[in-house]
Amino acid sequence: MAAPLVRICSKSCRHISRPWAACQAGWRSRSTNPAADVSSDQTPGVVSFPPLQTYSEEESMMREAVRKYAQERIAPLVSKMDENSAMDQEVIRSLFEQGLMGVEIDPEYNGTGSTFFSSILVIEELAKVDPSVAVLCDIQNTLINKLFAELGSTAQKEQYLSRLSTDMVGSFCLSEAESGSDAFSLKTRADKHKDYYIINGSKLWISNAEHAGVFLVMANVDPSSGYKGITCFIVDRDTEGLEICKKENKLGLRASSTCPLNFDNVKVPEKNVLGQIGQGYKYAIGMLNGGRIGIAAQMVGLAQGCFDNTIPYTRQRVQFGKRIFDFQGMQHQIAHVATQIEAGRLLTYNAARLKEAGRPFIKEACMAKYFTAEVATLTTSKCIEWMGGVGFTKDYPIEKYYRDCKIGTIYEGTTNVQLSTMAKLIDKEYDI
Repeated sequence: MAAPLVRICSKSCRHISRPWAACQAGWRSRSTNPAADVSSDQTPGVVSFPPLQTYSEEESMMREAVRKYAQERIAPLVSKMDENSAMDQEVIRSLFEQGLMGVEIDPEYNGTGSTFFSSILVIEELAKVDPSVAVLCDIQNTLINKLFAELGSTAQKEQYLSRLSTDMVGSFCLSEAESGSDAFSLKTRADKHKDYYIINGSKLWISNAEHAGVFLVMANVDPSSGYKGITCFIVDRDTEGLEICKKENKLGLRASSTCPLNFDNVKVPEKNVLGQIGQGYKYAIGMLNGGRIGIAAQMVGLAQGCFDNTIPYTRQRVQFGKRIFDFQGMQHQIAHVATQIEAGRLLTYNAARLKEAGRPFIKEACMAKYFTAEVATLTTSKCIEWMGGVGFTKDYPIEKYYRDCKIGTIYEGTTNVQLSTMAKLIDKEYDI
C-alpha cells in the first residue's frame, strides 16, 4: 500500500507534513519568479534558464509518490470500474487520504498547501493509469477548490474548504441543454426573495455529480442584463428541490459520473452566493482558463499511459523473424508519436508555469488543451494499430485509452473554441 502523501500533525501545530515539504517554501519563490538562474559553475556573464521539465524536490517526490499510488491502488480497479461504469468508493476515499483532492488548499484547512504546477503533475500521473480518476481530481483542484479559495468568504472557507480537502467531492454546474459552447446563454434562474434565492432550471453534463456533496451552480439573477446577471451559488447536495438524475451512459471516462441536474424551487440563502452578484461569468471564464491546463495534463498523461502500455508489446512481438519494433516503418511512427507527446507535455508545463508566475497564459492554455487532445487521439489510434488484433480487445487497456481520449476535444471548451480564442489573442498581439 502506498504511504500517505499527507499527514496531519498534533493539534498544537496545524502543520501538514509531507514527504516533499522541506523545499516547498524555497521552490514557491523560485517558481513564481521569471528571473533566470545562474549556476555557480557557469561561465561569467552567461545567464541560463531551467528546462521546463526541471522539478523541485517537492514536485519530484510528489510525482513519484502519485505514480506509485496510482499503480498500487488504482490500476487493479480500472477495468472493473470501466465495465461497471462506476467509481470505486475506495478510490475516492484514498484520493482524500493521500491529500490529492486539496493539493493547493492551505494547511489551515487541512489541505496539502502545494502549488498549481503540483496539481498538474498529479493529474498527469493519475491519467496515465485511469483518466476517469484524473478528471475527478482535476475538477476538484482546478475548479472547485480554486473558486472557494479565491472567492469564498471567511465563513464559506471554514465550512467547505476543510471538507473539500478531506472528504467532500465538489461539482461545477454551468452547461445546459441550450448552452454548451455558448455557455452564457444559460436559462437557469435565481429569483431574489428577502434574504434568499429560489433557483429553477436544469443542468447537463455535470461531472462528479453522483458523488458530490456540494455544487457550484451558475444561475442568472437578472435575465434582462444577459450574461451580466450570472451569479455563482453554493448548493448543498441535500437541498430540497435538487434532483440528481440518472448518469449518462458514455463512450469513455465511464467511471467518472456525468449527470443531469434539475432545480425545482431550490431555496438558497443569500449567504451562499459565492463572490459577487452578476460576476459569475467572469469567475467561470477565469476558472475554465486554468482548468484547460488541467485537461491538457490529463490528455498528456492519457497519451503517455497508452504509449507505455504499448511499446513493450512491440519489443516482444516477433514477425518475419524480428521484433515488430525493429521495422523501420514502425520506428518512424513510434518516434513521431513520442515527439508529439513530448511537445504536448512542454506546452502544458509552460502554460502551468506561466499561470503560477502570474503572467498571461490564456493563449498558451488553449494551445496546450487543443494540441494535447489531438496528440491523445493520434497516440491511442496508433497504439491500437501497433498492437494489432489484441489492441482491439478489452484484454489490454489500449481500447479504453482510445475511448477515453475523445472527450478531450469537447469538454472545457471544444477544439474549435480553443482555436477561435487563440486566433483572437494572436490578432491582438499585432495591434499597432
